Amino acid sequence: MTTVSEIGQAAVPAVASLKGCTRRYPGVLALDSATFDVAPGEVRALLGKNGAGKSTLIRMLTGAEIPDSGTVLIDGAELTHTGSGRAQESFEKGVRVVYQELSLVPGMTLAENLFLGRWPRKGGVIQYAAMEAEASEAMARLGLDLPPDRLVAGLSPAERQLLEIARAMLGKPKLVILDEPTSSLAAAEAEKVMAAVTRVAAQGIAVIYVSHRMNEIRQIAHSATIMRDGRIIDTVDVKGADTREIVRLMLGSEASQAPVLEDRSLSETVLEVKDLAVWPKLASISFSLKKGEVLGIAGLLGSGRTELLQAIMGVRRFDAGDIRADGKSVKSAGYKEMVRRGFGYTPESRKEEGIVPLLGVDENTLSTNFAGVSTNGVLSASRMAEATRKIIERLHIKTARTDTPIGTLSGGNQQKVVIGRWVYAGSRVMLLDEPTRGVDIEAKAQIYAIIRQLAAEGRSVIFVSSEIEELPLVCDRVLVLRDGALQEEFKSPNIDQDSLMAACITGH
Repeated sequence: MTTVSEIGQAAVPAVASLKGCTRRYPGVLALDSATFDVAPGEVRALLGKNGAGKSTLIRMLTGAEIPDSGTVLIDGAELTHTGSGRAQESFEKGVRVVYQELSLVPGMTLAENLFLGRWPRKGGVIQYAAMEAEASEAMARLGLDLPPDRLVAGLSPAERQLLEIARAMLGKPKLVILDEPTSSLAAAEAEKVMAAVTRVAAQGIAVIYVSHRMNEIRQIAHSATIMRDGRIIDTVDVKGADTREIVRLMLGSEASQAPVLEDRSLSETVLEVKDLAVWPKLASISFSLKKGEVLGIAGLLGSGRTELLQAIMGVRRFDAGDIRADGKSVKSAGYKEMVRRGFGYTPESRKEEGIVPLLGVDENTLSTNFAGVSTNGVLSASRMAEATRKIIERLHIKTARTDTPIGTLSGGNQQKVVIGRWVYAGSRVMLLDEPTRGVDIEAKAQIYAIIRQLAAEGRSVIFVSSEIEELPLVCDRVLVLRDGALQEEFKSPNIDQDSLMAACITGH
């Protein structure tokens, strides 16, 4: 592997290093003999598809994980703690991490959030003047000119992300790790974050930048480390790297030709989207969906895929354009009206939005149409059990009883119930947002088969996924969503993983 010092850097000691680190979980080799270095002032991009090992590598550096073998060094000194104190040891040596999910408290001020949990005190009294002065200094280092006594609730998404980075800058860090910092931001806001990253590196601080957005990476990163299946495949000079070569390194042998699907879609159009805008994520989206078609929507996290499905389903207002179902405009239709028209929607976050964990499989399955299992407004236990059993048998859901609390089922079986809810409702158009997220390989294959069977019956499916490799396995057609618009179209049997990934990560 190319060393840090060989990529546009002078020969300087590494700020952080992994030396032959391996980490195993039950049935998974998460990190395989990884050796990694990053130098002061370097911005190192970390690339790899989901499950490549990026998160495990980061957790090694932050002390949240201990390698089964190998060593972790920060500023030349090995992390030696083996318990909960290891993360504090890493922090004290100068490692900071800003995760994708922000951890700010909206009802507190900027200064209070920056020093959350460690407010400066004297005699038990918080020293607000000193705290606000230091907060202003930390924000100024990033070019963030905001009053420290302002509430976080009034900040824009970009300002919140910058505040998280400013918090990481407290205490003279040596390494700052940023996990998808621009995934939820529009292009103009992302520029502010990238400018801040450049400022951080200019102060001699090493930065690890996790992202799939090649246009951003080319702007700010000196080098990129590519991971696959828990291994570090290569580290390349960003300026001289070809995007397709990076994609090939990310996908490896998995980028083989997917099985050819038989497109059984009919000529009848069930959904038309025309010039749809949902600011700031979507500018002008137009496409149509045929009866019996599985249409994939590919795009990076934060590209607007979820906003698109929510706008179609009536759970999010759109700013411009038109949506037509069976030739009729549904511009003012809400969620209930779209359900009545035969639309169904499975949300991206299954646990938070897709299920009620303490309720049974039956109640979760039948919630879209309790009237079908009621007599004079009273639920019938026998009819509920019978209706649920039909869905359980059809979708091969593993559960001991129809009334088993859904929260006790595996992720794959929970997801089948969420899909089964709309099968039971008789939905003709199903909008599936990340329907295989967090499920095992066997469950994924079963969900693919379910979707293809639904399409064969004449139902239409929009399938959103950030796992590029699964789209050719289930979709008749794939549209690439990038920079607020649909950029490219791929049709089976010519849906190639390499080309699809390159289309998603390539910017202007």
